[in-house]
Amino acid sequence: MRLFTALWPSQEAVGHLAAEVRTVRSARSRQLERATGGLRRFRFVPAQRWHLTLCFHGDEADPDRLGDRLAHRVGQAGRAQPGFGPPRLRMAGAGVFRGVLWIGVQPAGDADADVLATVAGMAGSDPRSFRAHMTVARWAAGRADRDLLAGLFADYEGPWWEARDVSLVCSEQQSGGPAYRTVRRVSLAVTC
Repeated sequence: MRLFTALWPSQEAVGHLAAEVRTVRSARSRQLERATGGLRRFRFVPAQRWHLTLCFHGDEADPDRLGDRLAHRVGQAGRAQPGFGPPRLRMAGAGVFRGVLWIGVQPAGDADADVLATVAGMAGSDPRSFRAHMTVARWAAGRADRDLLAGLFADYEGPWWEARDVSLVCSEQQSGGPAYRTVRRVSLAVTC
């Protein structure tokens, strides 16, 4: 069982980005063809799998222990950190990692950025090197023209949404790709 900790965007945010992906696939199909021409098995990730990964935990991690630790840390932060609560975020801009086209996740302000970094740290990531993003496409091999590919979504700005909870998620490989199942959900709306 492969585990990761994630934030799920709102349905409105997913719908908005899905509409932009449809536009890129149809209205900008020539640009998409040029951007992906040298890539093998380029494919968009289905919208129901879009999430902001905070930390990968691997196959050997204990979901009960991880879930309890996450709930404890969120509870502590809610009592000790003024302003801790659901961060306000939006998807905006784009970039490329090896084999991945991603849409950036932007906090609304400094307090939201602080909460996002804190939650990433609680999940197990290094908040200083954490880059908030959502993977929207993958490919198996080939060299991407990073500017051309990221340029397809460079001006994208989605609606604001609140990350109301953090989820510990199990990823299980199936014939159509990974299937995600939430193992534990912890509310970020902590009351003291």
